[in-house]
Amino acid sequence: MSKSSMFIGRGAELAQLQRAYDSDRFECIVVYGRRRIGKTTLINHFLADKPAIFFSALEATIQGNLATLSGAISAYRNGNGFDADAPIYQDFQSAVESVFAMSRNKRLVWVIDEYPFLAQADRSVSSVLQHAIDRHKDDSHLMIILCGSSMSFMERQVLDYKSPLYGRRTGSIRLMPFTFDETREYTGTLAKEHSAIAYGLTGGVAQYLEWLTPTDDIQTTIRDNMLSPSCNLFDEPYMLLQQEVRKPAEYNEMISNIATGASRMSDIASASRMPTGQAQTYLTNLIDLGILEKETPFGTKNHRRPLYRVKDPFFRFWYRYIPRSMSALQARRLDSVASRIMDDLPRFMGQVFEDISTQWLWGRGYDQLPYPILQAGRWWGSDPETHQQEEIDIIATGDAPDKAVFCECKWRNDPVGETEYHTLRHRSELLPYPDRHYILFSKSGFTDNLKRMAENDPTIQLVAFADMTD
Repeated sequence: MSKSSMFIGRGAELAQLQRAYDSDRFECIVVYGRRRIGKTTLINHFLADKPAIFFSALEATIQGNLATLSGAISAYRNGNGFDADAPIYQDFQSAVESVFAMSRNKRLVWVIDEYPFLAQADRSVSSVLQHAIDRHKDDSHLMIILCGSSMSFMERQVLDYKSPLYGRRTGSIRLMPFTFDETREYTGTLAKEHSAIAYGLTGGVAQYLEWLTPTDDIQTTIRDNMLSPSCNLFDEPYMLLQQEVRKPAEYNEMISNIATGASRMSDIASASRMPTGQAQTYLTNLIDLGILEKETPFGTKNHRRPLYRVKDPFFRFWYRYIPRSMSALQARRLDSVASRIMDDLPRFMGQVFEDISTQWLWGRGYDQLPYPILQAGRWWGSDPETHQQEEIDIIATGDAPDKAVFCECKWRNDPVGETEYHTLRHRSELLPYPDRHYILFSKSGFTDNLKRMAENDPTIQLVAFADMTD
């Protein structure tokens, strides 16, 4: 099986869709997520051997969409392929009524892919669908799947309480990127370290992994599939912003400023040359899109000075390296830029390894923890004695208010030793958790001295990257 035809993960999403199908009553499921994430692949996998009308909306007029929808309905009714000569419904309401009529006595799935295109072609579409659902839902066996890539549109125009469709959906699925374990499944022929780098370069986005075509020659992979101005990934961030926001150039500059060091609201607004109120709106939109995250030190709720950082690994990589190298890349100095990136890659991978370690805590490592955890996050603060800023990569807590797991994550070629443990222990003493457990994650294993310490101290747990995944 080729990588492009592999179906990885998505077990929970498939199960949710199958439960809705098996109910045999009217269902309306909203499937959404950023473009390239694998929504259509998921739906097509679910539809295997099921009676379905699959209509992919066009970025065109309502007349063009009605012609395509009419062909899809005709193809289902006649049991053949797309029928370009099918009679065209005069309006969307007539098409909707026809589909509901076909599902009155039998199960039928109707997929409207790229629903935002259809709704933007005719603003009455959502209201027409709402009224049809209200009329027919009690005697219908129809399962509607509304799918869309525009996160802002789907959340505000389909899921929001102001939408005509509010209260009509029976379920929703926001499709997320692959975890590292799922990415590892896709890149299973690579060395584990290179699978982790592939995850860091793509953020686990399905289409990005396919475009990256990762190999164990990381420098060549980066050069050919991320740095070349002719490759798909080169302008992907800007293309995504164009789809989601009104002023992509301003958002582009803001993300670049954050990726290169601005982390507080005042610094971001100043570097982006915009009023604080406007900057706050932009930041909120980027958080909703999953590109940025807003952080406060773990254990605090109303911290007055939160930090903002790039959450999405692909965006983090792109904005860390591409904008400042644009002139060199346009001049085709790809090898030179790729070489500099390789020198810096261990530093870039530091935050990626924190992400992978956090996934391990919630995933395959959960049963290895001293107690069930309920929340986890990063902490930073000042040491009252030295007045230096200190940081802990991950803190995790459960029910007990006096217990915490403190984690240090090191992506480097040298084994982790006693120094890192003692530093972590000192930092943990800055927080009010007397019952402490320590986990050290390491790409390159541990020194013999630290291994001996861990053997004699049950509060110390060592997790090597080689043991974090199959």
